[in-house]
Amino acid sequence: MPDDKQIILSVSQLNAQVRRVLESFIPRLWVKGEVSNMTAHSSGHLYFSLKDNGGQVRCVMFKAAAQSLLLLPQDGMQCLALADVTLYERAGQYQLNIQQLQIAGQGELALAFERLKNKLFQEGLFDPEHKRPIPKYPTAIGLVTSPTGAVLRDIIKVIKRRWPLCQLILNPVPVQGLGAGDKIAQAIEQFNRFGRVQFLIVGRGGGSAEDLWAFNEEAVARAIYESKLPVISAVGHEVDFTIADFVADLRAPTPSAAAELAVPDLAEVRSGLSDFGVRMKNALLWLASRYEQRLKAAGRSYGMMRLADLVEQKSQQLARTQKQLGAVMSWQVGLLKTRLDGLSLSLAALGPGSVLARGYSICRDQQGRVIKDSKTIKPEDSLTAEFSRGWAKTTVKETGR
Repeated sequence: MPDDKQIILSVSQLNAQVRRVLESFIPRLWVKGEVSNMTAHSSGHLYFSLKDNGGQVRCVMFKAAAQSLLLLPQDGMQCLALADVTLYERAGQYQLNIQQLQIAGQGELALAFERLKNKLFQEGLFDPEHKRPIPKYPTAIGLVTSPTGAVLRDIIKVIKRRWPLCQLILNPVPVQGLGAGDKIAQAIEQFNRFGRVQFLIVGRGGGSAEDLWAFNEEAVARAIYESKLPVISAVGHEVDFTIADFVADLRAPTPSAAAELAVPDLAEVRSGLSDFGVRMKNALLWLASRYEQRLKAAGRSYGMMRLADLVEQKSQQLARTQKQLGAVMSWQVGLLKTRLDGLSLSLAALGPGSVLARGYSICRDQQGRVIKDSKTIKPEDSLTAEFSRGWAKTTVKETGR
């Protein structure tokens, strides 16, 4: 059992004292190491480790300090960290509270650039067959850039001078600093949902490699690749190349050049239309002259010169044909009339009038029915007898077979 005079500390008290000792006796210092396990929390804090061949240390960079970063360090980068040594009391683990973080030289950025470039190349994000043509005569263009830089003014100036028929729609974004890449990617996705522009210009003006790094982030590259709208990349100066340039459908050396490539020159279009109108007029005149010559040649041909003779010949042939047709029709009508007269005589001979004329009569009962059988009448029935000429009323006296 401990002596009553001994001091007994709880774990929390011990960690608090250790923290005070670390923070009191170790001054703020620079530490160099390789970044690993980088995590950007939604709160804005960064959590990662710095390591070398002999060990590693946990690091935290709170939002207030992280906001000054131009780019998010990636795993594998060598960095310099200005840090306070402290203790995370809950875990009992000492850590560095980072105040500043710098990439240890341009070589690290170049390595990170090449790693991502090779990765995306292997995935096919740079394939030429994926690139789409930029519409020639746009009516609306989407801009993804800073609302305050000279880039926006330059693009507006060039496009309004060359193609004032076009509407420009801006989705403002930060173009450098921590989180800028995510904002640019979101703006591209928003324009695709908006869907009222023909294509996008995505870019910014010149700057250092750190300034341009947002356009080297994987989120931006994938947003451009997945965009249904064609994208013109316009980042920095002519000598600057970013990952966005390789993925985009068209790379412009500068933002002003992007505006030049995006729209035609209205004056040139008008001049071209005027030239086209002249060529069309000359072509029509040539065609008219050619057909006039052909018509005149046709008028001088043997067929046209003898046209009257041809018409007279055809008229005579028509007259002969009409005469022959008339004769045939008359013969057919006469034949049919003879047959009709014969049928009429036959019909008359078989008719009741002819029978009556030969001395026969027709007897009818009081209902006007013809009497064909003596069984249908009886004595005292009244009948009407019809003769060839006239009729008579009779009374039946007797019937028989």
